[in-house]
Amino acid sequence: MKGKKYLDRLHILGLTTLKRRRIRGDLIETFKILSGKENVDSKTFFQLAESSQHTRGHSLKLYKRHCRLDSRKFFFSQRVVNSWNSLPQHIVEAPSVNSFKKRLDDYYHDMGLL
Repeated sequence: MKGKKYLDRLHILGLTTLKRRRIRGDLIETFKILSGKENVDSKTFFQLAESSQHTRGHSLKLYKRHCRLDSRKFFFSQRVVNSWNSLPQHIVEAPSVNSFKKRLDDYYHDMGLL
């Protein structure tokens, strides 16, 4: 592997980029929190969008709070909102964590992001 570029090594090993793995992990944790699978109050991290019936996409859209400081932008509760809101309805309504992971991976594969 020595001397090969990062993307070439990932391809050989069958892995995705660290950025994509972080986003996937954040989305899985968000699903667990919003579906009540974690012992955490979802209101601690997220606020559902006010007019979810008038927005495109799925019914669990998250409200993105305004951040004055750059450090706040990178908190879990802020960095995951855009990725979560871009998911289709059939993924966020998955009945279990494993089915969410499968649907998410299939979606990213179909979009050419894996």
